[in-house]
Amino acid sequence: MLKKFKIKSGETVNLNLIETKGSHYFFKDEDEAKKLLIEDVKKMEQLQRKLFATGEKAILVIFQGMDTAGKDSCIRHIFSGVNPQGCSVTSFKQPTSSELSHDFMWRHYAALPPRGFITIFNRSYYENLLITRVHPELLLKEKIPSITNPETITDGFWKERFKTINAFEKQLTASGTTVLKFFLHISKGEQKKRLLQRIEDKDKNWKFEYGDLKERTYWHQYQNAYEDMLSHTSLHHAHWYAIPADEKWFSRVAISRILVKTMEDMNLSFPVIANDKKQLLQKASQKLKHEK
Repeated sequence: MLKKFKIKSGETVNLNLIETKGSHYFFKDEDEAKKLLIEDVKKMEQLQRKLFATGEKAILVIFQGMDTAGKDSCIRHIFSGVNPQGCSVTSFKQPTSSELSHDFMWRHYAALPPRGFITIFNRSYYENLLITRVHPELLLKEKIPSITNPETITDGFWKERFKTINAFEKQLTASGTTVLKFFLHISKGEQKKRLLQRIEDKDKNWKFEYGDLKERTYWHQYQNAYEDMLSHTSLHHAHWYAIPADEKWFSRVAISRILVKTMEDMNLSFPVIANDKKQLLQKASQKLKHEK
């Protein structure tokens, strides 16, 4: 499962060749997958305890995808067993005027995980390679000296942004942070189905934004932007995984499997107690046992 969804370093991505349904490769039925997800949630809880206790490594999990791809539900189900004290979720919305007055990476720095933590980015700095690629006029709000109008944006500009992000993630990895990046690959037909559900189900009305219909008209432009982004930023130190997302239950278990395998490969363990500390523990134990 890991190898099938991983985008190799240097690979040129064509999303038309990547399936949006993948369950038929791995599971007999949905129930089997759901049982595995329950097991993975339990495993992740144990692994996170070791990550937090040692406080030497960190994990940054990034979710990207088109509207309705299932980012929120993946986070809610996969991390349901994780101790909130060692985990955080940041959803990056439209940048504020204060955030726009800094470089495009600035608002993400403070949200990075400290050692011992898992941090989840629900959308991320990659939006600056996606929404601004489809709507280049938004770059004018960043007040970049070399960009006076959308026509002045060259291919070289985007290549520099790719390099900036690649260097940033390489530094994160070198300092002990594992970066896991998941692109939830949904079909246009499935997105239509989910948008209609948000309209027709009164309990989901709050999720619907009329602006989503306008963004849907840019579907092919977004697919091209994603292909370019995935092709240039899936490197050996921080690979992208293109997860089929038409079946929510499948994307959840696929991601949980990758997370658990990655954490197991980190060889996490509880801190080893030094001999002098062991002696103190024995002394404390005796003192408590003889306490009147």
